[in-house]
Amino acid sequence: MRILTRDGDLGSAIAVKLYKRRVSEEDTMPSQTEIRQQVTQQIVAALERNLLPWRRPWRATATCAGQPGRHTNVASRKAYQGVNPLLLELHAMQHGLTSRWWGTFPMWKSLGCSIKKRPPNVEEGCWGCRVVFWKPLTRTVVTDDEEEEERRFVLRTFTVFNADQVEGAEPFQVHEDKGESPAEPDFRPAEELISATGADIRYGGETAFYDPTADYIRLPHRARFGSLGAYYETALHELAHWSEPRQHLDRRRLGYAMCELVAEMAACFVASEIGVPQGESLENHVSYLKSWLEALKNDRTFIFQAAKQASKTCDFLLSFVRKPEPEAMGAMS
Repeated sequence: MRILTRDGDLGSAIAVKLYKRRVSEEDTMPSQTEIRQQVTQQIVAALERNLLPWRRPWRATATCAGQPGRHTNVASRKAYQGVNPLLLELHAMQHGLTSRWWGTFPMWKSLGCSIKKRPPNVEEGCWGCRVVFWKPLTRTVVTDDEEEEERRFVLRTFTVFNADQVEGAEPFQVHEDKGESPAEPDFRPAEELISATGADIRYGGETAFYDPTADYIRLPHRARFGSLGAYYETALHELAHWSEPRQHLDRRRLGYAMCELVAEMAACFVASEIGVPQGESLENHVSYLKSWLEALKNDRTFIFQAAKQASKTCDFLLSFVRKPEPEAMGAMS
């Protein structure tokens, strides 16, 4: 084997070396099944430690650009969707990262920034976070003398770094006002969203639920909740269920565990986007954890389906109070 370049013949030895390196890289690239398995294992491990990677039970006191909000790509300014917010949140928890902004090495470099050196206590290959990108693939299939186009999606992984892991990214980092008492949580954005949906919400009783037959939400009176954060979190959860028929979702097909996980994640995504603190208690989720874990262990696609629908539900609810955002990211693009 010989390779000709603009500068001439590289020689067969170098050509073979380059070829072997490329083949080796292709061989080590994780398969679709391996990617799903790796992601699922991360989420399962978190749930087994009672960590819900879609919840952030505090209010951001950030003063940097665009904070608070969902995890967002620094180059496209698009929110990460699907399973990626969970992967990014787990990575942020592990390394104590607070910024919402993420980007690949080339993206940060194009902004004049550089990735900080990996700390000694972080294993090689674990300083960045791997996110998943769905790449559409179209191929022509010949059947009975006819040509048909077949479209499918291929999973690929890319490594991104948080602004806190980058030198020169100060505008994208969280800067807290030291010496000043944190301001009281502002729940007005949540109240505005709830009001804008026009949902029929009836107060009273001891339980919260959405009645799909009569199309109304039942909530206990606010005074029955331990905090306003818990009240609004519950309201957003039931609004996620309220959105199901409006998004033409089939609850019977999705199943109870899937619907509850979608509503749970969607409520947390919305709360994060509008800056409303989420409750710290896991009391309302313990009963679901077992079913979620069982579903995750039995189906590698479960978390992908749930996370994708939760992102869509979040965008649906936010559409009542703001203009549609640019098409969100399946991963980093």
